[in-house]
Amino acid sequence: MLTARHLACVRGERRLFSGLDFAVGAGQWLHVQGENGAGKTSLLRILAGLAPPAAGEILWHGEPIGRLGEDYRRELLFLGHHSAVKEELTPLENLLFAARLDECALSEAAALKALARFGLKGREALPVRFLSAGQKRRVLLARLAVRQARLWILDEPFTALDVKAVDMLSALIVEHVEGGGIAILTSHQTIPLPGGQVLKI
Repeated sequence: MLTARHLACVRGERRLFSGLDFAVGAGQWLHVQGENGAGKTSLLRILAGLAPPAAGEILWHGEPIGRLGEDYRRELLFLGHHSAVKEELTPLENLLFAARLDECALSEAAALKALARFGLKGREALPVRFLSAGQKRRVLLARLAVRQARLWILDEPFTALDVKAVDMLSALIVEHVEGGGIAILTSHQTIPLPGGQVLKI
């Protein structure tokens, strides 16, 4: 269970939001909505422990995330809107490198399977700089298929994806949630996923 209590965010002299309260449990997902500049990305960064809130606290299973430290980060996969892959590496090398950073055991066979699931079969050994924007995004999202994290925090995950890739990602998020995971995401478009909660900021 991820719980936010009375969260507030200030950027410069501007208060983006305040008094946010919500809870998301196993098997649930949350769609964060708001106008540009409302603080959606800032909220996700706060939830991921990458930025402190101006007020309030975030709890993971009843414990403040700041106190949990690495124990919380091991449970978390955060993909930011501007998250990038390494252009000089291949899709396969990118996945294996990310797994090492996450301290996650990942075999080459499992990485290849994840890339194939996201339509990158035949491009696994091609340097990422030769891929299209949508294909680069698929490399990044393939991490979702291999990273064993209970909490996914995804900022605009459907950006630059074609209809087929949107369907594949939607199916993966549904699979994660139905397996007892938690997903929190932003999107300017309608999210093709069943159920879920909406948080407007």
